[in-house]
Amino acid sequence: MPPLMKLTAVTLDCADPRALAAFYQQATGFAPHPRSDADFTGLTREDGLFLGFQRVDGYRPPQWPGQIVPQQSHLDFTVDDLDTAEAALLALGATRPQAQPDEQGWRVLLDPAGHPFCLTTK
Repeated sequence: MPPLMKLTAVTLDCADPRALAAFYQQATGFAPHPRSDADFTGLTREDGLFLGFQRVDGYRPPQWPGQIVPQQSHLDFTVDDLDTAEAALLALGATRPQAQPDEQGWRVLLDPAGHPFCLTTK
């Protein structure tokens, strides 16, 4: 049976869509979407995958690994080298939480709006 759905977009809530889009644009190389504005900004990958960022008044970032404000979702990215990718993303504004469940296999970082995302070489 062929798939019923094809993933075409992922949208993250945040306080500042333009700032978060700038972080992910530098990190992924996705192109800015031409119809972005201050309340909803997007990036597009060559194959059409859309990564969106929408303003939410009173946005509260997830508290990972705690669950006071649950993470709700996270993104995983494959990289060639964990140390090199982590250093580059930290320089772009990501942060590294103290909790690292499997530092040799993958790394958890937080984007500038506090969303956890993972890096792996697998």
